[in-house]
Amino acid sequence: MNIGDVAALSGLPAKTIRYYEDIGLVKPLRSANGYRTFRESDAHKLAFLGRSRALGFSIEDCRNLLALYEDEKRASAEVKEIAEQHLKRIDEKIAELKEMRATLAHLVDACAGDHRPDCPILADLATKQKDEEHLKKTA
Repeated sequence: MNIGDVAALSGLPAKTIRYYEDIGLVKPLRSANGYRTFRESDAHKLAFLGRSRALGFSIEDCRNLLALYEDEKRASAEVKEIAEQHLKRIDEKIAELKEMRATLAHLVDACAGDHRPDCPILADLATKQKDEEHLKKTA
């Protein structure tokens, strides 16, 4: 299969497939003229990687999951550990996003949104920036 065929089968863009090849996640064969030749197993790996990335796993997690997938002697505990760590990162990100949302919602509620120039949103952003600059200077 050529890159167009494997892209259609895996659901990944050709650019992503080339990137995954560059970083060693897939290793297609090369013909005498240098064209990539993908096997059915490459298409399957690429679909696996696409699904893993869609779930937000990092490239390194994908590399480890793919190695475990290909290892028939793997322990499912290793797979679970990677997934649990990723789930923890997702939960942390959700908590951060909820905090951001609450702060922004408070600022939006506090802003009159009228013709006057005073704006609590801008004031808060400027205060946070000054606080960060002060922390950098004192560190």
